[in-house]
Amino acid sequence: MKKKKLYGPVLVLAIMLVLVSIASLILNLIGFDSSQTVISNGSMETTLVTVKNIISIKGLKFIIGDAVKNFRLFEPLVLLIISLLGISICEKSGFLNALFSPLKRVKLNVVIFMTVLLGIVSTVIGDYSYIFLLPLIGALYKYLGKNPILGIMTVFLGITLGYGAGLVFSYNDYSLSLLTVEAAKADIDSTFKFGLYSNIFIMIASTIIISIVLTILIDRFLAVKLAKRYIATEEEQELVVDTRAKRKAMLFGLIYIAIVIYMVLPIKLPGAGVLLDNEAPRYLEQLFGNSPFNNGLVLILAGLLILLGYVYGKKSGNIKDSHEFSLGLSMNFENLGLMFVLMFFISELTAVIDWTNIGVVVASRIIELVGSLKVSGIILIIIFFIAVILMSILLPFTDAKWKIASPVIVPLFMQSNITPNFTQFIFKAADSVGKAITPLYIYYIIMLAFLEKYRTNDRKKISIFGILKDMLPIIIIMAIVWLLIIIIWYVMGLPIGIKTYSTL
Repeated sequence: MKKKKLYGPVLVLAIMLVLVSIASLILNLIGFDSSQTVISNGSMETTLVTVKNIISIKGLKFIIGDAVKNFRLFEPLVLLIISLLGISICEKSGFLNALFSPLKRVKLNVVIFMTVLLGIVSTVIGDYSYIFLLPLIGALYKYLGKNPILGIMTVFLGITLGYGAGLVFSYNDYSLSLLTVEAAKADIDSTFKFGLYSNIFIMIASTIIISIVLTILIDRFLAVKLAKRYIATEEEQELVVDTRAKRKAMLFGLIYIAIVIYMVLPIKLPGAGVLLDNEAPRYLEQLFGNSPFNNGLVLILAGLLILLGYVYGKKSGNIKDSHEFSLGLSMNFENLGLMFVLMFFISELTAVIDWTNIGVVVASRIIELVGSLKVSGIILIIIFFIAVILMSILLPFTDAKWKIASPVIVPLFMQSNITPNFTQFIFKAADSVGKAITPLYIYYIIMLAFLEKYRTNDRKKISIFGILKDMLPIIIIMAIVWLLIIIIWYVMGLPIGIKTYSTL
């Protein structure tokens, strides 16, 4: 039997870069373009967007001249480095071992459920959830004697497929709602307002349903498949487990959290509110907008982890001096060399796609097609859901897609008697599925790097499409679950939030 050739992730990204470049040349030559509807000063405007050829003098200047700049300004890389400093010292000091070891007797399906739920709830802090949870969950599963690869894939699926759910209204919801309001006001209803809790009922219900169904699927299929392919090895721990040191570290951690909370309270006391953007009109925007808190959230969380690790390490004796502490900050960077290589290639690939306008043009064409169809109700919902998934393949970023889709889709759905609030929820649900299936999603590539870190079976390599193939059946089933939630809510006419329904 002929052995199937497996291409490494770096080579695959390089091939994709070449293919995108060739596609830009062909699409530019045939004049492939699209009409994009945008909202300017409260009114609809249509602009023509064309595909630019990267295999040109200007394109080559961009590739060569901006390569270093694209990588230097690649935000996920910087955020990940900062987060790994905190996670590293927590692991080196033995704090994570002391924190997680008591959970060793917990059944695997319970651990999976808690991982999925944590992933969904963590979306309140946006993409920062990937930055901290991918390495943390890998460590958690390692200390529980379970497969870290399963843990990393589980939390990735939980965050990504649960992006449309959540227990509270997040800043991501708020930023999307601004576009939703603009689209509704510009074409249909000039008095429309988007309530902060207008989708809260369906979000909470979705969180529970998605958590349960995704846990069952991962436990029965993915866990079994990975058990056969990747061997979980439990490392011998020579670190002291000290209950007193753990309590001391937790006390310092609580004091740190209390200080941060005080600094984001909108009250008139000395030092209170210093991490807020006091120019913003709403508290959610003051907290998660262009504020010191939001801009420095990774540093704040990393600082908490460094404090916990340092206090536990010193009190337990696992960290004896400043030299050990310094080395401990780099512990989690071991076996992560591939991550920096992958992030260089994905930064260049996404930069080329952005420069050529391929993602924007394709997404605009898809939205044009949906807008031209004479359908309504459930059929319209299903078509739009699929359209968003297709858009995500080349354009995985949520805000970018909704900026293209909302001016056309929100009025279209309102004409079909569907509220803008429910339309935004449908978009978010479809967006969560779309991001899970595209290898162009930055955090999918970061996940691959952490999977490689914990791989112990030399015969089973980590590959871009190999991992996607493992997850795809679960993603497809979850897409159906999301659609069922949406359709059942729509048909039954249940309230989707406070004083808000799916229909006008």
